[in-house]
Amino acid sequence: MPNLLRRLRQGLAFCLLLLTALAAPVHAQARGPLVLAASSLQEALTAAADGWARKGHPRPVLSFAASSALARQIAAKAPADLFFSADQEWMDYIAARNLIVSSTRADLLTNRLVIVAPVKSSVSLAVRPGFPLAASLGGGRLALADPDAVPAGRYAKEALTKLKVWPSVEGSLARAENVRAALALVARGAAPLGIVYATDASAESSVRVAGWIPAATHSPIVYPLARLAASANPEAEAFRRYLISAEGKGIFRRYGFGTR
Repeated sequence: MPNLLRRLRQGLAFCLLLLTALAAPVHAQARGPLVLAASSLQEALTAAADGWARKGHPRPVLSFAASSALARQIAAKAPADLFFSADQEWMDYIAARNLIVSSTRADLLTNRLVIVAPVKSSVSLAVRPGFPLAASLGGGRLALADPDAVPAGRYAKEALTKLKVWPSVEGSLARAENVRAALALVARGAAPLGIVYATDASAESSVRVAGWIPAATHSPIVYPLARLAASANPEAEAFRRYLISAEGKGIFRRYGFGTR
């Protein structure tokens, strides 16, 4: 009888241990952070998220759009954990509303502006004051992210204004909702030329760089990253730290971004 009782106790203990092991992942399962990021970050940030997941972390959920649209979503209390903007102004916009943890804000990446043309186009432009941008359109339109709101478009308008060619093309714009939409217009031949980031051009095999816009003609292109004040996910801060680490910066550099 003592042996039987001992076996019963051991069997019960084993069953309890098994049930605990089976139940534990349900309660302890972590959730990947939701990251709202500028459209131009698609390939690089996806690669960073994959690298983070390979380390055993839950994979971040990435949502890409124009920084302007994302900032407005955050201001409207859309749930998210991190914001990765393509300019300072939209980060300032949500910071002024106390929607970020200010100590987590980091100016992480830089970029360049280029003029792109369909890959079969022979257009080549030496970008300097008064250069013949309008004539090079050949009656077509210049694809541009909305210059009234989207960072890539605002940088481009600033540059073309300083180069004294904005008045000649302002009436010939194909305004796109974000920089990738502008890139797509050129890639499929719907626009003969467009202005996008250098990293966008390198991500699309159907376009070629027809000209480089001098960095001195516009405000510095800087991508700030910050954790949102409403985030309660501990994975958000961990992933943010990974992105600003040497390993994270290395991923962005492989996709053509500069790092700070």
